[in-house]
Amino acid sequence: MSQQPYRLSADEVLSEQQSGIEGLSPEEAQARLRAYGANELDESKKKSTLAVFFDQFKDLLVIVLIAAAGISLLSGHIESAVVIFVVIALNAVLGTVQTVKAEQSLASLKAMSAPLARVVRAGERVEIPAADVVPGDILELEAGDLVAADGRMFENYSLKVNESALTGESEGVEKTVAPIERDDAVVGDRTNMVFSGSLVIYGRARVVVTATGMATELGRIASLMNETKQRKTPLQVSLDAFSAKLAIGVIAISVLVFALSVLRSGMGILDSLMFAVALAVAAIPEALGSIVTIVLAIGTQKMAKQHAIIKELKAVESLGSVSVICSDKTGTLTQNRMSVQKIYVGDALVDFDDISMDDELQRQLVEIGLLASDATTDEETGSQIGDPTEVALVHIGDSLGIDEGSYRASHPRLRELAFDSDRKLMSTLHELPRGIMLLTKGAPDVLLARSTFVLTADGPAVLTEERKAEIAEANSRLSEQGLRVLAFAMREIGEVRDLALADESDFTFVGLAAMMDPPRPEAVAAVADAKRAGIRTIMITGDHKVTASAIAREIGIMEPGDEVLDGAELDRLSDAELDGELPRISVYARVSPEHKIRIVSAWQRRGAIVAMTGDGVNDTPALKRADIGIAMGITGTEVSKDAAAMILSDDNFATIVKAVENGRGVYANIKNTVHFLLSGNMAGIICVLFASIAGLAAPFAPVHLLFINLLTDSLPAISIGMEPVAEDVLDHKPRDPKGSILDRSLLIRIGVEGVLIAIPTMTAFFIGLAEAGAALGMTMAFATLSLARLFHGFNCRGDASIACLGVSSNPYTLFAFVGGAALLAAVLFIPFLHPLIQIADVTIGQAGLIVALAFAPTLVIQVYRMARDLIRR
Repeated sequence: MSQQPYRLSADEVLSEQQSGIEGLSPEEAQARLRAYGANELDESKKKSTLAVFFDQFKDLLVIVLIAAAGISLLSGHIESAVVIFVVIALNAVLGTVQTVKAEQSLASLKAMSAPLARVVRAGERVEIPAADVVPGDILELEAGDLVAADGRMFENYSLKVNESALTGESEGVEKTVAPIERDDAVVGDRTNMVFSGSLVIYGRARVVVTATGMATELGRIASLMNETKQRKTPLQVSLDAFSAKLAIGVIAISVLVFALSVLRSGMGILDSLMFAVALAVAAIPEALGSIVTIVLAIGTQKMAKQHAIIKELKAVESLGSVSVICSDKTGTLTQNRMSVQKIYVGDALVDFDDISMDDELQRQLVEIGLLASDATTDEETGSQIGDPTEVALVHIGDSLGIDEGSYRASHPRLRELAFDSDRKLMSTLHELPRGIMLLTKGAPDVLLARSTFVLTADGPAVLTEERKAEIAEANSRLSEQGLRVLAFAMREIGEVRDLALADESDFTFVGLAAMMDPPRPEAVAAVADAKRAGIRTIMITGDHKVTASAIAREIGIMEPGDEVLDGAELDRLSDAELDGELPRISVYARVSPEHKIRIVSAWQRRGAIVAMTGDGVNDTPALKRADIGIAMGITGTEVSKDAAAMILSDDNFATIVKAVENGRGVYANIKNTVHFLLSGNMAGIICVLFASIAGLAAPFAPVHLLFINLLTDSLPAISIGMEPVAEDVLDHKPRDPKGSILDRSLLIRIGVEGVLIAIPTMTAFFIGLAEAGAALGMTMAFATLSLARLFHGFNCRGDASIACLGVSSNPYTLFAFVGGAALLAAVLFIPFLHPLIQIADVTIGQAGLIVALAFAPTLVIQVYRMARDLIRR
């Protein structure tokens, strides 16, 4: 690895930053960015459009078609060969456009899920895309962040990072700000360096950026992004396997048809071979894979507009099967807009509006809230950066006319013990008029257990059991009102020194702050919708049981007979005991990230498909364990976003339910698309097989079947994939994830509808054959099958009748039908196209007959559905 520079003083930090981004115009900053390669991407794995185009010719069907063109040339049908090659090229162009659009859709999702970085520019803390960090920036790091660039630390508060992306070692590495001595022949100490792509697992630090993009140790900024690759989903793999089996079967049948044609109908070898090729062309659903990808991409883009960013396409499929949602309370079910309602000091409750810095007890609580927190606010712009709980504490100061920046500057932080979800505490060291003080905030039960004194109007007093009970009672009363309670304490250290966890003891308890995080209004309706859809909502929170229960009842998660379990009670249960209690538990309080994994695993043992929300670095294992990990886009750490399959850009529970609804809709659309493609192809197979077995002439030329696929496959199928989500999609239970999309019911419908379309097609063939011979018969069969499949697209929009679905509710199907019908009319009525596509002249009367025959299958299907709906009512 290349070595980084060596020794950094405070003056050098300032100098490097001033020579970095500060003072640069946007154009100069972008030039600096390009110079350091921050936006350079590894293009080696990215296919060019031309490569994608040539990939279209690797398909089995295309090979069959090229063989058909060769046979046409050998048999003297030059026009047919030319048309086949033109159609192959058109299909390749369409396939390329579809693939490129799908890649662009996924790229836009990748951009939306890319990490952010907090930097200090011109003295202001701002959040920017990680890719926009430049050398000279001051980067702020804390637990849960992905390090956006290489840099040297000049402030460190117990920072520990995971550098496995760089070294392969999974153990966390502790960092210091000790200077580095460099010898060019020896790799020096790197403990004051952080590297692009590392994960901050503990502590905080400030870093001056030394390298970005391709100049970093990791090699490229693209490795920082959430790698949203266009991988095949389980559904696509299943459909590809089906298509492969179908292709093998069709080739076997084609060989049989070839033999029958030569032996029974007396066709020449070349004509018989063309006939067999026609069957293969008719049967293989060549557009299936690409269309499924397009439908999935369309679905993910729609979800992104509704604040659900899908990072993995397979998550779209899994959403339709979700049966349990394990959701954090704060920010997901609630608004995550904490506001302090009351404080408790000196045995008295004080309303927010009555807080005063003139009262010594109240002043010390406010002081701890401002100094032992990192949030910042700007009342002029309304912006705020930091944890919502800490923002609420800063707002106390704002209400009293205290600027947190100035106040912190006058009482600088000397040392820090960063917040940890296991300790549930955060401590900072400051020099105050009353001495060198350790200021701590955290969970009331934890701080009470570590306190030996309590602050009163007369000064510190011994914290007796009676006083502890009074404080605990106050905490309980506030929690029962659905308020989140935070405790504050302090301890005199006596000197400025490094802190240890053992220092968080023998506190003087100062008081409590009770905050309100009101439930989201839409969460109540979303929980009800989830219940209607057969989905169980479980609330998981670090709050007290009483607070959690109050919120859960208000939202509708907890019902009579449901139970709430806290982390300690969960620890006492074995897995078998938890499995038995699981259906009755709706709320888990005071839980750790390890508990979340147990909860997810317990539901999965019952066969549930589990979605789990999370926002912290410690939530990562649970997000990975869940079937669908859901990270918070606003409050979530970059590590949690990296681990998740879906990101909520609005941190809203209602968005999860909406995503489930859309996921079910996308799956239904894919199923309808498969239904459309296979039933139409089945009709072609039946026609060709019937003619072959009966010893008749081929009902279609290969060029006809090519045009049928061009006219009636891609555009109608994609339009079906854009069908709006059905209103009753949440009235059904989650689908079985192990169930095949090609279930028995769908296969029966494909077979029946294939027969229904084949009957009028062969009727048209016989009519044309009787009136003017094989040429007209083939023309009428070709036109009838093409138009019947276009009509059939309306049948495949859903299981309901068109009267229920509405003709105009999906305008894309109308556009596809009109476009296909117009192209068919051009082929039939423009004379110079006739020899190219082997079309005989058609009269107006014959055209009317074609329309009537083509519409007949749709009429039968729609009459049946309307009668069925009437009977069900």
